[in-house]
Amino acid sequence: MTLLPKDRPVPVPVSPSFLWGAATSPHQVEGNNTASDLWALENAPGSPLPDRSGDACDSYHRWREDLDLVCDLGLNAYRFGIEWARVEPVPGHLSRAALAHYRRMIEGCLERGLTPVVTLHHFTSPAWFRHGGGWTGPDGIQRFTDYVRAVRPILDGVPWVCTINEPNMLAMVAARLRHDAPDLVAGALPPPDQGLADALVAAHHAARAELADLDGTASGWTVANQTFQALPGAEAVTEEWAWSRENQFLDAARADDFIGVQAYTRVVIGPDGPVPTDPAARRTQTGWEFYPEALEYAVRHTAGRIPVPILVTENGIATADDGERREYTQRALAGLGRAVADGVDVRGYLHWSLLDNYEWGSWAHTFGLVAVDRQTFRRTVKPSAHWYSDVARSSRLPDDR
Repeated sequence: MTLLPKDRPVPVPVSPSFLWGAATSPHQVEGNNTASDLWALENAPGSPLPDRSGDACDSYHRWREDLDLVCDLGLNAYRFGIEWARVEPVPGHLSRAALAHYRRMIEGCLERGLTPVVTLHHFTSPAWFRHGGGWTGPDGIQRFTDYVRAVRPILDGVPWVCTINEPNMLAMVAARLRHDAPDLVAGALPPPDQGLADALVAAHHAARAELADLDGTASGWTVANQTFQALPGAEAVTEEWAWSRENQFLDAARADDFIGVQAYTRVVIGPDGPVPTDPAARRTQTGWEFYPEALEYAVRHTAGRIPVPILVTENGIATADDGERREYTQRALAGLGRAVADGVDVRGYLHWSLLDNYEWGSWAHTFGLVAVDRQTFRRTVKPSAHWYSDVARSSRLPDDR
């Protein structure tokens, strides 16, 4: 296993333009995303998902309050998404009200001095898109391109646009669902559906072409970095695993303006594939190994693979213990500091997530810096958020002590 350097100077100062922020996605926080494919799955008879998103965090109406929370914490950036199913609930018919809503959110960020980082597709699609064959359907890529063209006019003043969130995860989950593949080691999924992977790459490149002449806007996509680590003798197997599940998606971003790195845990690979996590290892609520060093591995691996700036668009932990959240984040940021000190071009860190939100079928996994009462929607800032606020205000990546 590759060892990371531990003798780098920390805390590490960062540029005044470094983004310190938090992230959300529309379906997970907005509520009542009724035209989406996931809403249909949640509410289908016999749905395999244990929980429904329902009103979620009611952020569709409470977005101003959420922006104020980000601002009050001294952060300077907020990542959120535009929901395609709201913008185009029926094929070919745009909701001007939805477009105006998201434009107000962008303006709300700018008015508060927050840098908006906008995601155009964060896992969910309109139900009609899925029914028509989705990304690999006869007009799937064109449908997405048309949506991006419709959204383009409201992106004025947005410096960072993520086209598609975690395309590798989309393609791997599709493969598991299509082939009824068994559950594997936490964090390890079957090889992606390659046809879907190719379609997502094409859709991303088409979206970037639509955004190319937007003045001052950088575009890229985000990848779920899985921190594949090889045991002795398993280097070739690890390279095979990493190529299909991660590296091909990084390579597709070689000409992008930036790449979004998203890291949470690791996958250790032996000669026969993923090795089960030690039963004695600490785990998060999701069952993943508690491994904050994943972030440092991910940014170093990405920087070594493609020559584009890195924006950490997600990193965090699902835990009910807020002290553990602080420990995880402090160690993750210390590792990021070591990478930055070694010259890795990292432009910002966006914590996942701002709010305890709907985690794709479950309310049990709490990633948020801010708790949300499920009945009243009252927001309560956690101590870890105040700690993160102090770090951001210091403009230094902390050490891990």
